[in-house]
Amino acid sequence: MQTTLHKNIIDTADGQEADRILRNCVHCGFCNATCPTYQILGDELDGPRGRIYLIKQLLETGSSSQQTRRHLDRCLTCRNCETTCPSGVEYHSLLEIGRRVNDQQAPRPLPARALRKLLRLILPYRRRMQALVRMALFVRPLLPAKYRRQLPDKPHATVPLTQQHARKVILPAGCAQDAFAADINQDAQRLLDKLGIDCVTPENDTCCGAVSAHLGAEDEALRFIKRNIDSWWPDIETGAEAIVHTASACGLMIKDYGKLLAGDVGYADKAQRVSELCMDISEYLQQQDLAALPSVQGRRIAFHAPCTLQHGHRINGVVETLLQQRGYALTHTIDPHLCCGSAGTYSILQPKLSQRLLHDKLDTLLTDKPELIATANIGCLLHMRSASTVPVVHWLQLLNG
Repeated sequence: MQTTLHKNIIDTADGQEADRILRNCVHCGFCNATCPTYQILGDELDGPRGRIYLIKQLLETGSSSQQTRRHLDRCLTCRNCETTCPSGVEYHSLLEIGRRVNDQQAPRPLPARALRKLLRLILPYRRRMQALVRMALFVRPLLPAKYRRQLPDKPHATVPLTQQHARKVILPAGCAQDAFAADINQDAQRLLDKLGIDCVTPENDTCCGAVSAHLGAEDEALRFIKRNIDSWWPDIETGAEAIVHTASACGLMIKDYGKLLAGDVGYADKAQRVSELCMDISEYLQQQDLAALPSVQGRRIAFHAPCTLQHGHRINGVVETLLQQRGYALTHTIDPHLCCGSAGTYSILQPKLSQRLLHDKLDTLLTDKPELIATANIGCLLHMRSASTVPVVHWLQLLNG
């Protein structure tokens, strides 16, 4: 794709990165065939190719518009298009640049900015999220059914394990997951304990930075990232063999730390090391001897691979194999590549589209009548749990029997 970027952007880091990405696009349109929003809306501007043209126009003219913002905001950033693209276009990076430039040139209306600020003040903070969940539990009978289904039965009490193994990994607690489903990481600890591996959960770590980054607060995201690196570094120096994450979205963000801090003299090397050590729990378990784990025969499971797992990490078939090795029977699902509609804060900011995607996804997952739906990311888990007629769990919890 030929480009002639505006003089005000061409010499900036964003301009140079956008120019490189745009030149890789060959207009083929394969991306639209797997784009969830294009399939629902049927509008060229609500598919990756159309959004790329909007971003190109924005960067060449230096002129923003509400139309551009509307179509860019409707994107899930599921990266399905990147899996499909034969030219390797890094669409998600281009989208972030387009959103950032559009917001700089035409700030959002005050109500929209206030909502995004509110999300940034709550979601990334573990204690604030825990307090919010406790308040919701107190008024649970008054809440709509979809919110009641998302809440835990009661506040989760963490029971620390006495672990004294030679091997250790870092297991970040996360923010939303620790508030809504802290038992996921506790199951991970029990599982890894059986394998002779200690789990270290530093008290001072925080949100991975994804919420802030995706809402356009890049400096705030970098502060979270640096705090995490500082928190994890002592354990890295004393031999932690991996940073293992049980939320695929958070793990994907951590894998990008090296790229995000590549220009920071004080953190570049540490960030790169953190990215190299970060692994999704499925990647890590794939490398271990799991023969001693219990087998479970006959249970039928529908597995939903989050977009961050299959299109971000590019991990496909690993979780399914681990579940089948334990004795679970996986049911058939239609269009497993499509998004459930959670997509971080998308379910809050784009509720109508999110709900359409959710119900389409549940229809495909439940077609073969599974006993459970399993997934690998807390956002997907809570989103599907809000409407599913069968229990939705984290797949890792099934390995403990």
